[in-house]
Amino acid sequence: MPHAGLNFGIFLAPFHRLGDNPTLALARDLELIEALDGLGFDEAWIGEHHSAGWETIASPELMIAAAAERTRHIRLGSGVTSLPYHHPFLVAQRFVQLDHMTRGRAMLGCGPGALVSDAYMMGIEARTQRPRMEESLAAITRLLACEEPVTMKTDWFELRQARLHLAPYTHPRFPISVASSTTPSGALAAARHGLGLISLGAGLPGGPQKLAEQWRMAEAEAARHGHRMDRANWRLVVNMHCSDDDDQAMAEVRHGERLETETYFGETLGRPPTRAEDPLRAGLAAGTTLVGSPETVAKGIARLLEFTEGGAGGILFRSHEWADRRQTLHSYELFARWVMPRFQGSLRMPTESREWCVAEREGIFAPNLEALKQAFRDAGQAVPEMDRLKLRERAPGE
Repeated sequence: MPHAGLNFGIFLAPFHRLGDNPTLALARDLELIEALDGLGFDEAWIGEHHSAGWETIASPELMIAAAAERTRHIRLGSGVTSLPYHHPFLVAQRFVQLDHMTRGRAMLGCGPGALVSDAYMMGIEARTQRPRMEESLAAITRLLACEEPVTMKTDWFELRQARLHLAPYTHPRFPISVASSTTPSGALAAARHGLGLISLGAGLPGGPQKLAEQWRMAEAEAARHGHRMDRANWRLVVNMHCSDDDDQAMAEVRHGERLETETYFGETLGRPPTRAEDPLRAGLAAGTTLVGSPETVAKGIARLLEFTEGGAGGILFRSHEWADRRQTLHSYELFARWVMPRFQGSLRMPTESREWCVAEREGIFAPNLEALKQAFRDAGQAVPEMDRLKLRERAPGE
């Protein structure tokens, strides 16, 4: 990692309101990732969805490949690949290829599939999604180990002496994380396979209060399977919008957030049980939504980390379009300039250097000031002497 502190990024589902030009929306998503790369954000996780009109990216792998060509540093992951929708051999092959194409910037995020309508169209029963995700994870991790051919048969896929065409570019493999929302099942799956965790529930009502408990459950489960959970691989997903002051920030997002809540989570998805009636107000009160000045947002992040009882490795902001394009980009820029460095250790040395200069200025600057005064005195004495020499040089010819 390029720094020792907290990592920051986005969780790009994405959320594009119905009626917006979908071709331009996809282009904006890539432009946003490119802008975040320039601002020093660490990660962008890109979703996979196939219905409901708003979350319009069907293949995170295609977006990762395109974004990799436009960026230099930002790491790019699937947020998330719905494992029951794909043969695990092909998932592993595609992400190994991305690992090579990005020179180690690719990450695999895994989940059972978020939208019931997606699974329904593919004839996948809801009760099978989580067990199938775990079966797929078992196959993928064995394939990526590149230790021996993998033979495995389930009721929905089969592997016969399967081995990858290429070993991962990253040694021993690229990062893999499991998404966890309202139940602890995602955290427990991550623990059983020794993987990272993306806590989508951190941004839901009551979610922060469950973080520490779910992490303890994951640690215990990991130990039972010979693994150890690493907080550096734990990411929390919340909403964020930053502006010059609190009132301005609220004014910029109020209409867009209400439109998203009513038309997508209300009319389209039938308001999932975890979705509050007034999520903006509820989120602000609970700390799952951070809207305000850089100072307010920084305090919100510090409060969120307290819920973990030990810290996490990264914060991901759900990439919404509550504000307009200019305001959204300004939000990320303000965050990168005035909030991000507080949690990444980059302010310590400049601050200590300034404090040292202030404390030592009499001893350091006073002699320099006296030297400057002496230089002016010496210069003043030199002028008459130069005039006298010039007169002596002219005297013989006069």
